[in-house]
Amino acid sequence: MKRIAVEKSLKNVKTYLQNQGINVLELEIGKTDLNNFDAVIVSGQNSNFLGDQTTNAKTSVINAKGMAVEDIYKQLDNHSR
Repeated sequence: MKRIAVEKSLKNVKTYLQNQGINVLELEIGKTDLNNFDAVIVSGQNSNFLGDQTTNAKTSVINAKGMAVEDIYKQLDNHSR
């Protein structure tokens, strides 16, 4: 099962993905080990939300700005292939 971290402001995305059977947790700034997740979804409102952009995380980051929840779900599906 996929493990996805979602920025707190994206409650609709979190709910949609949970309804699709995905394990979704809230992304906590500075506390979340990104390598524990298959993907991280951010709102795109803060360009440096994850902190240092030179992070060594192997996790996919999806910027949800301007995307419908269905599009985000499709991107997750594409990342898992």
